[in-house]
Amino acid sequence: MITAVAVLTLLGLALGLMLGYADKVFAVEENPIVKEVESMLPGTHCGQCGFAGCGGAAEAMVRGDASVTCCPPGGRALAQALAERLGISADLSGMASEPMIAVIEESLCTGCCRCYRVCPTDAILGSTKQIHAVFADACTGCEKCADACPENCISMRPEQQTLDTWHWPKPAAA
Repeated sequence: MITAVAVLTLLGLALGLMLGYADKVFAVEENPIVKEVESMLPGTHCGQCGFAGCGGAAEAMVRGDASVTCCPPGGRALAQALAERLGISADLSGMASEPMIAVIEESLCTGCCRCYRVCPTDAILGSTKQIHAVFADACTGCEKCADACPENCISMRPEQQTLDTWHWPKPAAA
């Protein structure tokens, strides 16, 4: 019994050391700026930018193949921060000044679950034949739910200001 435990322990230790050595030897060199830009992105992998995920969008932004304004969920603040980090100038005039979120008109909702199935961030709460609601903190404003809704009960509205999202406009004006 003790021999079996010792053999398995030594085997695990040897394999762990070999994996650690292989990790160091076969490591792929990555651009650290790509990881930094990817960490700045929202991480929802919603596909609104035209890339499969936030990693692909970050690589394209660093290479210069994509604009820093291609991420609608991040909004104007993210685009400005990305432009500063990459040292480029960005035209922010076409971006919405505030993020949009989905709002469901409860009196029109029949509970078909089509919006629930297409939401990439699971921001819609509800079940079949029940009224649905939107979890505003998770909504990225991708409009996939509004396109999928057959009753047209979902509309996109600006995010309401709370104590967490309100900013005093005076310092920016100065």
